[in-house]
Amino acid sequence: MLSIHKKLLVGASLALLALSTQAKEYGPGVTDTEIKIGNMMPYSGPASAYGTIGKASAAYFDMVNDKGGINGRKINFITYDDGYSPPRAVEQARKLVEQDEVLLIMEPLGTPSNSAIHKYMNSRKVPQLFVATGASKWNDPKKFHWTMGWQPNYHDEGAIYARHILQTKPDAKIGILYQNDDYGKDYLGGFKEGLGDKAKSMIVMEVSYEVTDPTIDSQMVSLKGSGADTFFNITTPKFAAQAIKKAAEIGWKPVHYLNNVSNSVGAVLKPAGLENAKGILSGFYHIDPTDPQWKDNAAFKEWEAWMDKYYPSGDKASTFNVYGYLVAQTMEQVLKQAGDDLTRENVMKQAANLDLALPMLLPGVKIQTSADDYAPLEAMWLGVFNGSTWELQGEVIEK
Repeated sequence: MLSIHKKLLVGASLALLALSTQAKEYGPGVTDTEIKIGNMMPYSGPASAYGTIGKASAAYFDMVNDKGGINGRKINFITYDDGYSPPRAVEQARKLVEQDEVLLIMEPLGTPSNSAIHKYMNSRKVPQLFVATGASKWNDPKKFHWTMGWQPNYHDEGAIYARHILQTKPDAKIGILYQNDDYGKDYLGGFKEGLGDKAKSMIVMEVSYEVTDPTIDSQMVSLKGSGADTFFNITTPKFAAQAIKKAAEIGWKPVHYLNNVSNSVGAVLKPAGLENAKGILSGFYHIDPTDPQWKDNAAFKEWEAWMDKYYPSGDKASTFNVYGYLVAQTMEQVLKQAGDDLTRENVMKQAANLDLALPMLLPGVKIQTSADDYAPLEAMWLGVFNGSTWELQGEVIEK
């Protein structure tokens, strides 16, 4: 027979075991050793330049797993190609949720693709976290509790460029090229709002393109012919490079504002011709790997070492590889905060409770969220391209 003392010890041990067991709450895709995370990227198609973002995030989780995972669990990062096609995005999202049974989908790229799965993800109550698009509609926690953005939103970025034009060139004649979808129209709406009453008089032409168009050459010729001396370029990487190159070919030299999603030196400006891109203005919220001022920065050196070891085939001149690294870091923090309560509900709760200053973000830029505010990043810097790298201007601009 057990002594009273031993009985008490056994009873206490069983009670502690019960408590520890009760403390573990798992959603789909989670075990004691693994967390399944889904992802969709345009590894092919008109926006394939963004595919490196998914590869960078996968490489980050490789590093995390080599270090033992998150709270002892390895990340199983399952990523599929959606070709920047909304129907394929729906197909891949359903596969990740219903067949792979992932805990969440992280960083799916593109406004059209995310719009296509928006209602599905929320009806299934699956986190659609840190979507790689700046559409302002991702910040709607009351109506779409399960969807959250990550980067500064397009509407506010457009307004920042508009205010800069009003301050520096109040008599500007503005020409606009935009992608004919929610992404392009979000930027356009914010830009017009930033111009206010002057929008009608200052904008002399606005032309759109479809993602299926082979080129935007005719639109660029029309914009030059309009007499515009200021150009707001709302395009994804393929078309951004085409626009920069075509402007040089036809001798059009406006003051050129390029949306942040296409300001990668490696993926956009090099293909367009670095000399052709000189003088372009754009917005920034994280370190640009081509900017020499960061070469001795500890965080930048750590990123370079990570690229060398975990993503050696990646382009160190591409801001997209900084982006993928940062989003994966943010996801890591959410899962750390979630601890052993790895339910979908608690993942969203933790994602909406962030106050994070990641080292590769620019000074003055922090990730902050709350239950009522699903916009993690709301500050930017303006930069100008000098022919080889971007130079930051002025100071951080808040929303």
